[in-house]
Amino acid sequence: MNHIDKGAPNSQAIWQDLDRRHHLHPFTDTKALNAKGARIITRGEGCHIVDAEGKKLLDGMAGLWCVNLGYNRKELVEAAANQLSALPYYNNFFSTANTPSVELAARIAEVTPEGLDHIFFANSGSEAIDTAMRMARFFWQAAGKPEKTWLIARENAYHGSTIAGTSLGGQKEMRKQGGPLLGDIAHVPQPYWYGEGDGMSEDEFGLARARLIEEKILELGPDRVAAVFGEPIQGAGGVIVPPKTYWPEVERICRKYDVLLVADEVICGFGRTGSWFGCQTFGFTPDMMTMAKGMSSGYLPISAVAVGRRVADMLIENGGEFYHGFTYSGHPASAAVAVATLDIMQNEKLVERVRDDIGPYFQNGLRTLLDHPLVGRIDGVGLIAGIALVKSKAPKTFFDSAAKAGMRVRDHSIANGFMMRAVGDRMALSPPLVISHEEVDDLVRIVRLALDLTLAEIGGV
Repeated sequence: MNHIDKGAPNSQAIWQDLDRRHHLHPFTDTKALNAKGARIITRGEGCHIVDAEGKKLLDGMAGLWCVNLGYNRKELVEAAANQLSALPYYNNFFSTANTPSVELAARIAEVTPEGLDHIFFANSGSEAIDTAMRMARFFWQAAGKPEKTWLIARENAYHGSTIAGTSLGGQKEMRKQGGPLLGDIAHVPQPYWYGEGDGMSEDEFGLARARLIEEKILELGPDRVAAVFGEPIQGAGGVIVPPKTYWPEVERICRKYDVLLVADEVICGFGRTGSWFGCQTFGFTPDMMTMAKGMSSGYLPISAVAVGRRVADMLIENGGEFYHGFTYSGHPASAAVAVATLDIMQNEKLVERVRDDIGPYFQNGLRTLLDHPLVGRIDGVGLIAGIALVKSKAPKTFFDSAAKAGMRVRDHSIANGFMMRAVGDRMALSPPLVISHEEVDDLVRIVRLALDLTLAEIGGV
């Protein structure tokens, strides 16, 4: 490693060779990747990333739904450096605390919905989900109802890739690997109207899918169900935006049967939907929220669970010691970067910008693609969107998996300078919150080009 010339013309080939020999990537068919070689990303600036060959790409996924403030924000780099110089690490165990984590907890409590003002820190969305699962069950133990253990989530939901997150999540391919999974977890169908709601209006479908949660609670027994978990928008499931009737009805059902409601805000949190948190955009208030990703703009790993007063008070007053935590819970450098992230978001009014300016501009720009033969529907709010690809619009006909329509669009997009994700035949977009109007125009142009190139290859009906 010491002898690699990182700036050499063939440096990408050198890094690719090392990558093949030593690196196992997440969510990757390693054999297939090794055959072609990984794209080696070397730097980023603003909303763009650059690979080892010098190719510049507009990052339409904000890294992995997380680099909300764009790349190379000096304030975040300086916050990390300053904290590493002062106190690079100390834990929050043994009756100690570090000042950045205390400050961050207070700052998060200022922007969460009313009452969600106790903060437990972890390091990733998966760890935050694990924490919330344990807290939900521990809450009912402390409340004298230890039989309330069942957790309900949605099919095609993503809640992380630990054993706990995979068990709670509803992604079939993930659940096939590494079993047996955790017990006392049930799943109900997702609120995907365009793909699964034929014959019903969106509002009717939203209510119908919410009431499947009620049916599941009654099937299991209200005295056995601890909590319902859900992403306000299912991100890794393909950007599934529920009908507006869905979440208020889910909350009503949870309150009726005294079941906790947990919002997985790992993707939607910190401004992506035009509110601080997705639950505010969709009109419901959870008992707990998990958060990560945009919390530090992806610059350092950190996550948290915001805990509502009912749950927090019960755990504090009746729970005793909570035997849970991580070496890096509330890591001071990560917390300092998250505080600096909140400073920038508030000083630059980025939540308001997503709500009132760049979010609508992005959504309107994407919807100019609805005239394309391959585009069946575009869902989205703020700076998150999903494009459903179809073989035919009328009658609505989806491509079979062998066509690999989504992967073709993605590959053509990347080849022409725009990083986009394919989730099956749904294209997912989640650009940084600081993206400009001109950059939105560029991404819409490149997506149309990628659609055109895909249509020329596989056609439609």
